[in-house]
Amino acid sequence: MWVRILLREHNIKMKLFAFQVLPPVNFTLTVSALAQVLLHWEPNPAQEQNNSTIRYDVKILSPEPEEYDTRRTRSVRTAALHNGFSARVRTLLLQEGLQISSDWVEGNLPPLPGAAETSVTNLSCVTHVTIPGNVSLHCSWLPGQGAPEDTKYFLFYRYETHTEECPTYSKDKWSRNIECRFSSTQIQPGEIDNLIVVHINGSSKRAAIKPFQQLFNQNAIEKVNIPRNISISLEQNDLLATWEKPISPFHEECFEYEFYLINLKSGNKQILSLSSSSFQLRVDASSRYSIRIRANLNHICRAPGVWSDWSDIIYVGQNKMENSIAWILTLLCVSTSCTLLFVAIICQINHVWSKLFPPIPTPSNKFRDPFPIDYERARTCPSSTETEVGSLAEGFSCSVLDDSVF
Repeated sequence: MWVRILLREHNIKMKLFAFQVLPPVNFTLTVSALAQVLLHWEPNPAQEQNNSTIRYDVKILSPEPEEYDTRRTRSVRTAALHNGFSARVRTLLLQEGLQISSDWVEGNLPPLPGAAETSVTNLSCVTHVTIPGNVSLHCSWLPGQGAPEDTKYFLFYRYETHTEECPTYSKDKWSRNIECRFSSTQIQPGEIDNLIVVHINGSSKRAAIKPFQQLFNQNAIEKVNIPRNISISLEQNDLLATWEKPISPFHEECFEYEFYLINLKSGNKQILSLSSSSFQLRVDASSRYSIRIRANLNHICRAPGVWSDWSDIIYVGQNKMENSIAWILTLLCVSTSCTLLFVAIICQINHVWSKLFPPIPTPSNKFRDPFPIDYERARTCPSSTETEVGSLAEGFSCSVLDDSVF
């Protein structure tokens, strides 16, 4: 029995090898969109099928190696084309489980034209779901080292069949575009593993600027929104936290969170990884804490993207030791102020101020009197009654000075 089977397989092989398997003809590579190539070929008209199945083996050589087979005579591939593209194809003849192949036919696309080191470098892009159904796109890059100062860069993105040029740029000190923002795009939130093509070309009066292309996986560059409606409370020794998932088409179970907790009394810090939107932790109730939360998509629903920004800091709890010191200082200030006010009132009532600060005496006359004796007598002249007594005692009388003296 085994001999019969081996003989049958041998006969089939001999029949297959008796046929000449011919390679495809008219193999062409055509750029059909930004970073998109159409591979097309035709069956060799001289090929005999003889009840055999014909398939085609396709191998992408650059920029990224890839190999697959197809029954069709055309194939579309998305790839960065600034450094060129090359691929080859051959015919596969299958009959009763056995396969034989033809020679390869190869095609090439040349690199995009432009001077060396003039294309952009360090291209980075991030998407963001601003509201349900709308996705923004932000890209930044560095000018090429060989790009002249008058270089103008222009960015385009392609998502599926939609292509659009950047509406808003940011510039460097030479007025070269180095950032682009799309507040709204045709990128669909919630899609998985779709590609976003970014193409940047340029112009200059001094050099030919070489274009640059890069492919981004939609999952990998989506920056998740901050969790919403965060609520933190402290009940005795339990820290309780709840929040809502970020704005996103994905469900609650698709998110993971990081909880950043700082004990402001001891200075201890910790980051806790969480899979739910609520949390309870045993803490020291005598301490004060600062809390921040951020979110990301987990591997359950798709490959993780970019972590969200941290939420605003939320403070909870009170440092009892610091509060006691504050209360003591406050009481000391209040009691001191009251004591000073009371002393001031007592001093005012008892006219202490007038005793402590008597009136300033009238200053003496610095001008010399031309008639000091007569003036003194006139100044000290008593009344008529007193004059009589004084005359007996002193032995002289006080007479009124005539006006003719002055």
